[in-house]
Amino acid sequence: MINGFTGFSNKDKFQYSRDVSARHEQDARRTPLEFNDAQLDAIPEKERRWSWVEIDLGAIRHNTSEVKRRLRPGCRLMAVVKADAYGHGAVQCAKASLNAGAEWLGVATVDEGVELRQAGITQPILILAEPPISAIPLLLRHRVTPAVYTAEFAIAYAEMADAHGLRAPFHLAINTGMNRIGVRWDEVMEFVLQTSFHRALVLDGIFTHFATADCPDTIDFHLQARRFVEAATALHDAGIDPGIVHCDNSAALLRYTETNFDMVRLGIALYGFHPCPETRKLIDLKPAMSVHARITDVRTVPMSEGVSYGLNYRSPGSVKICTVPVGYADGLRRALSGRTDFLLNGRRCHQVGNICMDQCMFEVDMRTYGTKPRLNPQIGDEVVIVGSQDGEAVTIDDMAVAAGTIQHEIAIGFSHRMPRLYV
Repeated sequence: MINGFTGFSNKDKFQYSRDVSARHEQDARRTPLEFNDAQLDAIPEKERRWSWVEIDLGAIRHNTSEVKRRLRPGCRLMAVVKADAYGHGAVQCAKASLNAGAEWLGVATVDEGVELRQAGITQPILILAEPPISAIPLLLRHRVTPAVYTAEFAIAYAEMADAHGLRAPFHLAINTGMNRIGVRWDEVMEFVLQTSFHRALVLDGIFTHFATADCPDTIDFHLQARRFVEAATALHDAGIDPGIVHCDNSAALLRYTETNFDMVRLGIALYGFHPCPETRKLIDLKPAMSVHARITDVRTVPMSEGVSYGLNYRSPGSVKICTVPVGYADGLRRALSGRTDFLLNGRRCHQVGNICMDQCMFEVDMRTYGTKPRLNPQIGDEVVIVGSQDGEAVTIDDMAVAAGTIQHEIAIGFSHRMPRLYV
């Protein structure tokens, strides 16, 4: 009992429950409505929930072409489309990049390679890690080339290929200092001699990965590059063809053209992100991803009243609070709460309150400032969460800085609860 209030009596609760049950029974006896399934399926995805992601395939083609024209003749370009093309859509981005000059595709898992093959893509695909031995039949069936760095995998791969009358091409991963995967650079000859006896096994390429190509300090980069060249030279001097020699990621291919070798791997820059400040003056990249939503609620919140979980934000008065259906389950990280802006009619509006799982809010200042017109937000108005609008921009780079992470994590995080629209 609180201040004399005892709540509803048991009789009242029972009556309420009985009435609700009766209504449900009545609804169940009604003749169901007839819907046309084809018409229901035709309702656009972005009209089922007012949030979506747009991917500009023209930007993917532009970024591919910009890198391609900087490469020396004969140097191949691999478009890295792992992790669903960094959240942009692997099949669509792979096709766009291939059409703009890429010759190879890079993925991280067997299933990512299979997905591309099932979409009708026939160009070479490299898995940038060694998969489980149990996945070897999938590699051979779908002609996906693995990275290799253990003798056990190499022999098992060759044995199964030979049993089916096939070759077993692979790229040898060389560890030059990142210490993630690969055969140590000074043990490459020993590894090749240990495995090269098998007639089905074909060394189709060698590669390494730089740990600091995007860092201002170049000492470790040059050390890794020197070790990689030593390994390639040792193979060559022993009369062993190393195949396609490649080591450059986005930062290295732009900053250190001397290490472009036979192929470069275009990853984060393919999607319009600069891997480091030093590349901004070297190339014009166009971001391919933008995130959009429509306002689902507009309300005036009196001064000092709070908004969202925790009520950490309090209305200063003379503002409207607008809700959009984008939350951390969609990839708008909760760590960005109160630390990012949205765009409405080309004006920056601050996101306020804790970002919820499915929704978040932003503030529209209703005061009048001289020549700047006052915004009048309405339900259904389009809001840009990431992207540009009328000369203003909110970037994934900005979000990454605010959240203390890198662009890769922000871009990949935008989930497929929001439909991808390709433009």
